[in-house]
Amino acid sequence: MKKLIIVLFAITVILSLSNHKQEILIPDNSIRFRVIANSNSEEDQEMKIKIKEEIEQELNKQIQQAKNIEEARELIKNDLLKINDIVTNYNIPYQLNFGMNPFPEKEYKGVTYKAGDYESLVITLGSGLGKNWWCVMFPPLCLLEAEENNLNEVEYQFFVKEMLNQYLE
Repeated sequence: MKKLIIVLFAITVILSLSNHKQEILIPDNSIRFRVIANSNSEEDQEMKIKIKEEIEQELNKQIQQAKNIEEARELIKNDLLKINDIVTNYNIPYQLNFGMNPFPEKEYKGVTYKAGDYESLVITLGSGLGKNWWCVMFPPLCLLEAEENNLNEVEYQFFVKEMLNQYLE
């Protein structure tokens, strides 16, 4: 009977620990990147992804050089003309804003990205009525999303914590 109680207790502890999600919050001193599609049509969603990928590739080269948020901010500001050129090539009206912008809450692989107004680069394509894509550009968590298919939830959370510790200490 004593062994049964110990086994049941151990199982209860293991189950409660495995169901417990650790909340990781992205600090306010981060910079986000968001692209909002013109509409939810397949064509507009594909254009959003193409633009996102091209700009993300450009920004990742720059952001990886940043040691802190001030450097990241300056690198982005210095790259705004290049970003404008990229979007202009797609022949769609757009708005580009680097500053404080509203974001919806996002839950991704056990990491909660709270809703609120955040420093960010936001590109709104056309009327901006379509689904959006966004990630945290600094610290460079967008890079993790590029490898998302290779990371399970626990690994993703570990890498997010590691990246936050590296850049935001």
